[in-house]
Amino acid sequence: MFSWTTIIQQRYRNMKERQSGVLMHISSLPGRFGIGSLGREAYAFVDFLARTKQRYWQILPLGTTSYGDSPYQSFSAFAGNTHFIDLDLLIEKGWLTSEDLEGVDFGANPAEVDYEKIFLARRPILEKAVARFQESGCSEEYAAFLNENGFWIHTFAEYMAIKESFGLQSWTEWEDEGIRRRDPEVLEAYRSRLTREMDYHRVTQYFFFMQWHQLKAYANEHGIEFVGDMPIYIAADSADMWANPHFFKTDEEGKPRVVAGCPPDAFSEIGQLWGNPIYDWEAMKADGFTWWIARLRESFKLYDMVRIDHFIGFASFWEIPAGEETAVNGYRVEAPGFELFDAIKAELGDLNIIAEDLGSVTDKVIELRERTGFPGMKVLQFAFDPNGDSIELPHNHRNNVVAYTGTHDNHTIKGWYEAEMGPEGRDFLDKYSNRREGESINQAMFRMLFSSVAFMAIVTMQDLLELDGSARMNLPNTVGGNWVWRMTEGQLTPEIEANLLDLTETYRRVNHRAKVVNP
Repeated sequence: MFSWTTIIQQRYRNMKERQSGVLMHISSLPGRFGIGSLGREAYAFVDFLARTKQRYWQILPLGTTSYGDSPYQSFSAFAGNTHFIDLDLLIEKGWLTSEDLEGVDFGANPAEVDYEKIFLARRPILEKAVARFQESGCSEEYAAFLNENGFWIHTFAEYMAIKESFGLQSWTEWEDEGIRRRDPEVLEAYRSRLTREMDYHRVTQYFFFMQWHQLKAYANEHGIEFVGDMPIYIAADSADMWANPHFFKTDEEGKPRVVAGCPPDAFSEIGQLWGNPIYDWEAMKADGFTWWIARLRESFKLYDMVRIDHFIGFASFWEIPAGEETAVNGYRVEAPGFELFDAIKAELGDLNIIAEDLGSVTDKVIELRERTGFPGMKVLQFAFDPNGDSIELPHNHRNNVVAYTGTHDNHTIKGWYEAEMGPEGRDFLDKYSNRREGESINQAMFRMLFSSVAFMAIVTMQDLLELDGSARMNLPNTVGGNWVWRMTEGQLTPEIEANLLDLTETYRRVNHRAKVVNP
């Protein structure tokens, strides 16, 4: 017998559980070492998320950062950022002493990361920790770590040690052609000469992963899960490209013939010239996509859910001839996304992935997203065109969507409302949100976000703190001044915490698995 009740019940069963979380990178945590770390403040942030009944802590990529300090340009697709190693935890292990940290200049401004000072200050401290770790006889856990990560860590250690011996130049600029091409005899000579330096990079990776997995275990025990971030591309200056040039479109010297970016859009009239090498998808397909399968397998050892940045690049991508100064003269090329994700699913099963599908969303992107079942993204800052019905407006959201006030590439809400919106846009937003008298623009945006039918709502920490544009994390297509924002001690007040908890409870996004500690 036909029953609307049965149909409605089935529809609700198919909807994903409502949940919410906060986006803040590890670098933005407060603390005394000039940059956020995996120590006390990270555990305290987990406690905050549990008290406010959130489910997710979303972060940016955890990889090592290079020139420009961007977490989306890393020396390795697998290695961790050793800047995040907590030095107090190394003291607890006996590998450092308090005296080792006396008088060290990690930067004068607690609200910003001074990457140059961090780079100079941390290396000699970590070298002391590595030496004491080695003097202690290492451990069975370290041996197991090397065994488990052997497919990438030795190549990474070689790359970093050799790179340092060439004054930190990228491998494409090394004067020794033999080592550029990884000639076995030449490589063995460098290994013999740089043993101590290679050991440094292996041990510090062990420190990072040991601390990360301890933090993740604590978070999971208290009902909090991590959303990681995977850049679709890797850096040309990376161990991955040095070891696998055949997976990229390169010239006879191994240098990229074409580079990645995105076409002109709302962010930039000249597009974005990222400069990353472009994959040779035919070569990857012939190899069974093994590199991608390994990359995702390792990512899900670190995170509970993975957001893949620039997901639309798996349908088609913007290819720019090397040497161009902007992305304007690029062109679109098809990518084998269907075959890639079929191979990944066959090997790894169903994965908890968010598809960052912002930008030029074609029918093929939509089909790829729908076939995989991955939720897409909606960003409220893109919604308020007073003359159109934007797909980003809350009434156009779907359940299988992760909704954001903004991402790491957006202005803060306050900065956007004051500096980027025109009077018509502000009037439309105020009317659409039924903004109440005396209500901040941030609170109005949060109400729309949390009330959305989207199964997941994510707010940035800067917006929770209602900070202005000076707290913006990244301005796309610019180098310098990005990725520096840090929360300071005392900024996260009881009132802010209470407001977030109230939103979460009011709009039924409560994480019932959250275990409240330190109330």
